[in-house]
Amino acid sequence: MNNPSKGIEHVAIIGGSGFVGRHLAHRLHTDGHRITVLTRQAPANLSIEQTPIRVVQVDPQSTAALTEALSGITTLINLAGILHQRGQQSFDVVHAELPARLAQACTKAGVARYLHMSALRADMNQPPSAYLRSKARGEMMARKVSQQLAVIIFRPSIIFGEGDNFFGQFAKMLRWMPVFPLVCPNARFAPVWIDNVAGAFSAVINQPTQPGLREAYNLCGPRAYSFRELIRFTAGALGLPRLIVGLPNWMAKLQGRVLQHLPGPLFTLDNYYSLQSDSVCECNDLERLDIKPAALEGVMTPLLARKRFD
Repeated sequence: MNNPSKGIEHVAIIGGSGFVGRHLAHRLHTDGHRITVLTRQAPANLSIEQTPIRVVQVDPQSTAALTEALSGITTLINLAGILHQRGQQSFDVVHAELPARLAQACTKAGVARYLHMSALRADMNQPPSAYLRSKARGEMMARKVSQQLAVIIFRPSIIFGEGDNFFGQFAKMLRWMPVFPLVCPNARFAPVWIDNVAGAFSAVINQPTQPGLREAYNLCGPRAYSFRELIRFTAGALGLPRLIVGLPNWMAKLQGRVLQHLPGPLFTLDNYYSLQSDSVCECNDLERLDIKPAALEGVMTPLLARKRFD
């Protein structure tokens, strides 16, 4: 098994070019770890800002190729995830089959630790959406591998910060929609800062590896908000007076059925089903890692205010 020396890990990241991946790679590089981003794209096509980070192209459908790419790696982080299914990129392929393949490759390559990004409430009984059910299967598949591999799962609520997809997307929409129709306005979230999420991964990586460990961390911010409150906050931080109109369930379902057939849909019927389960923590595990969750307002108010002039 590959073991780190003097606290320095060689960390590989799947999904390292995305919002979470970029922040996490920067944090772990700052911590002094060696970072390799594994990607199916050609390295020249990626925007990886930190030049010391190594980028390696690999076929994620091949266990043999993944095993070879993981040679000398001590920790693998899997951040791969999709919100909408398109073509061969289905929830099961990305959220369940890939984790199973990665865990097998880790075992064959002698990787000591596998860190898996899941979703809050994926562990609930009978998840309401295909998205959450696939996340649950991914957790199960990762845990079924060799007892020598430590498997640690992270389940965040929506993640906010510089360059996030949630507030960034709604900020763009609010600019040209004086009346904002909102699906599931009473759905609840506990948004968590990207720096806190990266800190959670960092804290776990900096702990001694325990072979066979099976652990999960639910990650939330310090308070819960309704969907309506989050959109109202976004509009306020942008300085935009907006009328937010909550849609009844039948209209939200209809919108999901129609929009899901568009390329790159903003909303699908499965998204509607995911919103039927509040994305909040019964117990916030950031506290177990000695991390104080940051308030949404303190981080996002100045970031959104800057967008007034973009």
